[in-house]
Amino acid sequence: MSNVDDLEIDKFSQLAHKWWDKDSEFKPLHEINPLRLDYIDDFAGIKDLKVLDVGCGGGILAESMAQRGAQVTGIDLARKSLKVAQLHSLESGVAVEYRCVAVEDLADEAPGSFDVVTCMEMLEHVPDPESVVRSCARLVKPGGWVFFSTLNRNAKAYLLAVVGAEYVLNMLPRGTHEYARFLKPSELSRMARNAGLEISNVSGMSYNPLTRIYALGDDTQVNYLMATRRAIA
Repeated sequence: MSNVDDLEIDKFSQLAHKWWDKDSEFKPLHEINPLRLDYIDDFAGIKDLKVLDVGCGGGILAESMAQRGAQVTGIDLARKSLKVAQLHSLESGVAVEYRCVAVEDLADEAPGSFDVVTCMEMLEHVPDPESVVRSCARLVKPGGWVFFSTLNRNAKAYLLAVVGAEYVLNMLPRGTHEYARFLKPSELSRMARNAGLEISNVSGMSYNPLTRIYALGDDTQVNYLMATRRAIA
């Protein structure tokens, strides 16, 4: 478990009780979740598939994928967040298996076990994102889908995702993001290809602060999603 930042774990652990409060610091995650869910489902068709959500946090995406008929496992290293996810699963009646395990360790334990792997808003919080990408690729079956979402690294992303979201609009707690850990789409694409994943799509996710609406489009300058597929041969 060397690929973990204890400060990041502590940060999310302190907020764990707010995961399902749609007016809390996690409001943006609740608001973008339908976009992320549809993006994943449109490509992979997750009904009846075995899905792994890496860095699942309190289970927002994991539960929504289970509601679409997927058999979902969520993993995270923040135990408090996992407890919240487990409790919410019991309350909602939406079955999700949660485990406190590093993605690298699970890749050693169960390679090629999942039809779909998702890793959303997580790569920018670990010391070695390429290790996570490699492990996600190992965990998916040949021909299976791996989805990533993260933040681009440029001046616009810094102004909007850090200065704007954390200090001006107060959409996120200050210190949520470390700009140096943001990944350009070209960098993430290289990591994915090196791990044996083929890039199928890259889409940007934008936010209009006036209408408070998130939308998918071609602008990848700030937030973006990437759909990849493990090569069959």
